[in-house]
Amino acid sequence: MLSGRRLDLLDPTPMDIEIEDIAHGLAFVARWNGQTRGDFAYSVAEHSLLVEEIFARLVPGAAVKWRLAALLHDAPEYVIGDMISPVKSAIGPAYGELDQRLTAAVHLRFGLPAMLPVGIKKDIKRADRVSAWLEAVQIAGFSSAEADKFFGRPNRAILQGLEIRLRPPAEVRADYTARHRDLMALMP
Repeated sequence: MLSGRRLDLLDPTPMDIEIEDIAHGLAFVARWNGQTRGDFAYSVAEHSLLVEEIFARLVPGAAVKWRLAALLHDAPEYVIGDMISPVKSAIGPAYGELDQRLTAAVHLRFGLPAMLPVGIKKDIKRADRVSAWLEAVQIAGFSSAEADKFFGRPNRAILQGLEIRLRPPAEVRADYTARHRDLMALMP
C-alpha cells in the first residue's frame, strides 16, 4: 500500500489497514466500470460518502458507529476493485469469502464488530440501493422506470436535494478521509 503497509489479501489483519490507503484506492476505483457521464469517473469513494448520507436519512438517530459502517461498506474494493454483480456471481463464493475477510479486518481496525448486526447490514444495503438508483438515473443513462425495475423505487423524500457530483479523485479522497476522521472523533 502507499502507506508502506503490506496487506495479505488472503489473511488480512486490522493492523495492515490504513484509512489513507482505503480513501486513495476508492477514489480511483470507478463505479459502473466507468460507464458514466462526466469528465471524471464516479468513484467508489464518492458513492460511499453518498451511501453514508442516505443511511443517515433512512435511519435517523443511528449510532455513529453504524454511520461509519455505512461509509466503509465498500472498503474492500480499495484492493479488490468494484466488480459488477454478474462478474461476482461468475467468480462464485471465493469472491464473497475474500470480501468478508477484508471487511472484518477493516471493521476491527476502526472499532466496529467484524460482522455487522443483520438489521444494520440490511439498512446499509437499502441505502446502497437508493444510491444505485440515483446514480443510474443521474449519470448512467437509465430512465426512472428502468432504474425502478433494477433497484426498486426509492422514497422521493429520501432523495430530496441529493445530486451526484463527479469530482477529481484527490478531492474525493480528501473528503472521504475527512468524513472518516469526523465520524471517528464522535465514536464513544
